[in-house]
Amino acid sequence: MSELSIFVDESGEWGKLSEYYLITLVFHVQSTPITTHIEKYERHLTDSALPDIPFHAGPLFNGHDDYEDISFADRKRLFFAFFTLARNLPFRYVTFAHRKSMFDGDKTRFGAQLKRDLADFFLSHLNEFQSYETIKVYYDNGQQIVSNALKASIDYALSKEAVVYRDAQPKDYRLEQAADLMCTIELTALKFNAGEETATDRKMFKDRRDFRKNYLKILRRKQF
Repeated sequence: MSELSIFVDESGEWGKLSEYYLITLVFHVQSTPITTHIEKYERHLTDSALPDIPFHAGPLFNGHDDYEDISFADRKRLFFAFFTLARNLPFRYVTFAHRKSMFDGDKTRFGAQLKRDLADFFLSHLNEFQSYETIKVYYDNGQQIVSNALKASIDYALSKEAVVYRDAQPKDYRLEQAADLMCTIELTALKFNAGEETATDRKMFKDRRDFRKNYLKILRRKQF
């Protein structure tokens, strides 16, 4: 049975804490193995005396949550280790990004835009998506606006009988963690392009040129 998995992550929220809102979808054909890559990554962590913490870019960058007692040098090593894993994993991705100020605080209009983004994408690749007998969508239902947009657009564009939704906790799926990485990379690209990068961005990636050369261009080879 041909099966496609879609892992979803978002960056931002509707309040005033973020300038941008992004949603990233990571696509993995289930018959394509990933175990060897993951085992190599986990072995590298063990050999390097690094903790195997489920990747979460925000806390890793800022030293919060599970990363609280880890030095910046080791957090950067953890980031690069997961970046290397993602670089080697067989997946494709797409990110939709919007500056929230463009919607003048109208959450309904923003939600409609997300639905259009997703529906247009699925319809533009309809032949490929219809070739799968089953499509499993993994999302932690963290934000209702994303859940609503996902279900509305997928149900509109694809056969409801073929789609299965799964509640996915990032700690359980490396590909869900990869979606978090891709979302973070695309957000960082927006900030560097607009001259809005933070001190943490510069500490992690140095400058726009190095970021584009060493990270962005490499991972964008995986764009759908």
